[in-house]
Amino acid sequence: MSALEDLVRPSLARIVAPGDGYAPERGDYWGSGFFIAPGWLLTCAHVVGKGGAEVWRSRSPVGVTWQGGTTTGEVMLAKPRPEPAHEGRARWEFPDIALVRVHGADDAPCVWLSDRAPTIPAPVSLHGWSRQTGALGLRHGVGEASGRDGKALLLTGALPVEGLSGGPVVDLRHGSVIGMNKGVRQSEGAAVPVTALRELHDLRGGDILHDVMREHDLHHLARFNRPGADTDWTRVQTGLHDPGTRGLLNPAQRLHLYGHLAQLPPPSGPGEIADLVQEAKSRVVQSDFRSPFPEDPRTWREGAALLHGLRDLGAKGGRPELDLDAVLLYAAKVARHTVLERPGGTDPERLRDFTRWIGEQAVLYAQPVIREDIDRLLGDVREPAVARSAGPVLARETPARTGADVVVDIGEPVYGERYPLSVRLLYDGRDVTPLYTNDLGVRRHELQEHLREPLAEALRLGDRGEHLAVVEAFLPRALLDEPIDEWRLVPERDVASGEGGECQETDFFDEQSMPLGLRRTVLLRDRRRNTKAPIPEWRRRWTATARGPLSGIPLRGESTDTGHESDGRRESRLGTFRRLSGSGDGCVPVFCGPVGSGAGREAMDVALAAGHPLVLWRRDGHDHDECRAFHRSAARLLSLAGRAEGLHAHVRDQRIGASDPDIALSEGLTGRIAVLFDPPDRPPYGAETMRPPPLAGPRTA
Repeated sequence: MSALEDLVRPSLARIVAPGDGYAPERGDYWGSGFFIAPGWLLTCAHVVGKGGAEVWRSRSPVGVTWQGGTTTGEVMLAKPRPEPAHEGRARWEFPDIALVRVHGADDAPCVWLSDRAPTIPAPVSLHGWSRQTGALGLRHGVGEASGRDGKALLLTGALPVEGLSGGPVVDLRHGSVIGMNKGVRQSEGAAVPVTALRELHDLRGGDILHDVMREHDLHHLARFNRPGADTDWTRVQTGLHDPGTRGLLNPAQRLHLYGHLAQLPPPSGPGEIADLVQEAKSRVVQSDFRSPFPEDPRTWREGAALLHGLRDLGAKGGRPELDLDAVLLYAAKVARHTVLERPGGTDPERLRDFTRWIGEQAVLYAQPVIREDIDRLLGDVREPAVARSAGPVLARETPARTGADVVVDIGEPVYGERYPLSVRLLYDGRDVTPLYTNDLGVRRHELQEHLREPLAEALRLGDRGEHLAVVEAFLPRALLDEPIDEWRLVPERDVASGEGGECQETDFFDEQSMPLGLRRTVLLRDRRRNTKAPIPEWRRRWTATARGPLSGIPLRGESTDTGHESDGRRESRLGTFRRLSGSGDGCVPVFCGPVGSGAGREAMDVALAAGHPLVLWRRDGHDHDECRAFHRSAARLLSLAGRAEGLHAHVRDQRIGASDPDIALSEGLTGRIAVLFDPPDRPPYGAETMRPPPLAGPRTA
């Protein structure tokens, strides 16, 4: 405990109002922070938020006082950023994290950041500055990280007192910082896991985090290698490490590995890391190892961290050496991947040092079969031209996943008009990984706001290589007209905002700013039907539409392809059922109007009962005179698509064209097209039991 406390204290800082110096009597103390790399400070967003709009817009510095003196810092990245009208708000949602560039603090000692989510429960110590007992001073206490609730790390025992917000939470079992004090709710404390740093990667300017983590790892490696060095984080971690455990990556090995990885070009995204992790796991476990995981790794070091504890997966023999085998194999794969995918991007001498280190460790510790694999991989690093022409070298590897699709499940309303939500990753059409759940539910007009962030996270994880994740939305029938294809991954106000947050004219346009349906396939599916076994008609019609060809049929008999009611009478429900049941299996019902209520909803119920897996309709308001053009466009679309899978590209193309007034006018495109694409024999997602509503959010400390 004392050794870790001695390491933490020099890295602690107090965040204060900027000025010529620090005067406690002025009452300008905002909260705590801690250095994670030379010149880089981590704290809570609500701490620096006390400085108001000018601090958020990086137009005003924050004051920073630490063991080395007093200086100023600039908020570089923070999440969430408050709305202008709520800059002084009392509650801050997770992740509540801010990264501050501190001027003149390049010699500040830094904490060791954990490389993965903590193992719960864990004994922890809490650190920071506080006035809770009177005078401002350093405080620390011992407690337990007892669980997780959404994005919060829950604490019991010692709780964050006022002023401790932004200070580190240290895992006493492994000797690493796993979180940051945030606040207290009821009888529990709440902390921000350090893995929340990943969320800053996706902000504008977030690429700087690669540099920060590179400096973090190189800082600790330099302190460890310094002649006559005092106690440092790695030596303390070594004392906590069980030396009798065979085949585990020890703290010194991990430090050198991360130092080498820090010298490589950063990965392009989480999918690139996850592929290599998956390959290493599958090879070492020696089976068709299926491992969908919700982690969102952004650095090479986080990929290695996903392989810690792999020995626990070796139930067929329980070999304890799996951990180190997998990490060394992963390191060799990263080196080979870097050379082949980014030729010339790495200093040759540093790369030689890295491969030499991997080879030495493999000779000393790896199993013979894994050592052979590593030797072949390192041979490709030495001769990259030969490796490119030869292709993959390990025929026994299990191919990595090509990616995942994203399931958005919106349940039937509960608690009045609140819709429960969940977001999952779907691998190979059968393996599901939960990412987000809100059982309390939100109102219809809040759906996009609450789903935007988890949907963006899921799509980042699902995109892999050339695979662009599909969005499958399971909806109650009342929500089938919800314009999910027009949702954006960033708020529209952020699309047209400057660096300082003020709205302004801009040409900013990228994959995040455009509506989902203009880039991705967005599938609407019927939630109710998917909670039951498929009926024979549904299977038969899906088989026919999958083969093609496709043709259109009016969803309602009185709404013909001319766009006018046939004789002024509304078709009865049984009349609709008779007509749709008797239609050819490759027929697709088409409707010029919404289907979430009224006559359209009634006819949609009948079409689903008749087993139709595909339906096209226009979900926006319009004049009846436009329906003839809509039916004409729908008929052309079905003809071009030919079969069910062919619909995706043509629907997306029509959405793009209809969004542009000039293209829409020249090609006669009208309305917002919606498509029910609902194949049978997919895993059911609509039968989950409700969990108790989550606890109220924490008060900030």
